[in-house]
Amino acid sequence: MTAALPRTAVGAGAAHAPLPWREKLAYGVADMGFNFYWTNVATFLLIFYTDTFGISAAAAATMMSAIKIVNAFSDPLIGAAADRTDTRFGKFRPWLVWMCVPLGGAAVLTYTTPGLAGDAKLAWAYGTYLSMMVCYTCVNIPYNALSGVMSADPQQRSTINGLRFIFAFAGSTLVTAATPDMVRWLGGGNDARGWQLTMLAWAVAASLLFTLTFAGTRERIAPPPGQKNAVWRDVRDLAGNRPWMVLFFLALIIMVTITLRTASAAYYFKYVVGRPDLMRTFVPTYMIAAAVGAALTPLLTRLADKKTLMIVLMSATAALSAAFYVVPPGQVGLMFALQAGLGLVLGPKSPLAFSMYADTADYNEWRTGRRATAMTFAAATFSQKLGTAVAVAVIGSVFTSLGYVPNAVQASGSREGIVWLMSFIPAAFAVAAVAVMCFYNLNAKQLARIQADLAARKAAP
Repeated sequence: MTAALPRTAVGAGAAHAPLPWREKLAYGVADMGFNFYWTNVATFLLIFYTDTFGISAAAAATMMSAIKIVNAFSDPLIGAAADRTDTRFGKFRPWLVWMCVPLGGAAVLTYTTPGLAGDAKLAWAYGTYLSMMVCYTCVNIPYNALSGVMSADPQQRSTINGLRFIFAFAGSTLVTAATPDMVRWLGGGNDARGWQLTMLAWAVAASLLFTLTFAGTRERIAPPPGQKNAVWRDVRDLAGNRPWMVLFFLALIIMVTITLRTASAAYYFKYVVGRPDLMRTFVPTYMIAAAVGAALTPLLTRLADKKTLMIVLMSATAALSAAFYVVPPGQVGLMFALQAGLGLVLGPKSPLAFSMYADTADYNEWRTGRRATAMTFAAATFSQKLGTAVAVAVIGSVFTSLGYVPNAVQASGSREGIVWLMSFIPAAFAVAAVAVMCFYNLNAKQLARIQADLAARKAAP
């Protein structure tokens, strides 16, 4: 591991210079670590709560949605704290090592089944899940903001965000492929113990990756000298930032789209297809295809405007999701083909979005003379968590209304609801994302002008 790089003052030229590949890789690996947590939560936590922890689908969905909403409101606070951090290592990098161990401990407790019953058991679920999500936010928001201060070049940002999501999808693939077997091996027939030890293993691995990112990256962009640090001004700036407002609603809608299909997949293969074993390859199929899509992002941004790309990608997502409804339960090959197609078109979505968030931070500084990079990304993750809460609430409502019974043969209505959660419902949200994206008003020409103006301001005596 390389020695930690201290923060140093850099000029506009250094901020626009190409980043070395070792630094791009060091930044990207942390997102693999984040997906050791995020993918476990998105793919397995709901079914862990219903089938191992032992609470109803309605109680689990209500709890997860409520915690997501509460945690979402903590995001701007953590973003504000990160923007106001001042150490010799920078504003954002230190959070990766300060909070990695608390995050791991909270995650292990979340996947622990205590010897409790009734309200006490539900209270444990609320407390541990909230702790894990707050700790996750304390690491993830500074990490996201880091991509906005490593370079001022929009193409470099597209490259590092494309690379990070290759690692992210690799981490997701590893988690979905390995977790069921790890639970079985480590638990030795005791699923409760298996889940606890499995999450411990993922937590240790993630902490090592976060430390590597801290050691191998550098912050090059700082707020304008003399900037006033009132939080209310950061919020006011964002509220008047039209491109950021568009991305806020876009992130919410896209997260609903993705979470609906991801969280429903385990139920789909268990109760509709009758092949729960396929989950170990179904989600990884998406992740591998998404990694290919993410790798193509820098090329795609050279060929087309980011706004146009996002509209095309979400239109294709809607069509492929809707097509899933007509797939018979026995047509496994067709299911996997559609899943791969969805991965390919959604893969560039995340690198594009995070690159665009950094662009809106530049736009905000250009427009107001103030920069709040972490707040910009924090408010974005706020919308993503609200989107996840909406998706889980939709799933819980569908299951409750259609009579879902854990670990039993499902009634026809319940089976139909699961299919809708994999097809038409996420397709409708993808169409909404296309409509929202039409209001985005930053293009390559405007960004070039913004960067030139910001560089001139920094060069002025």
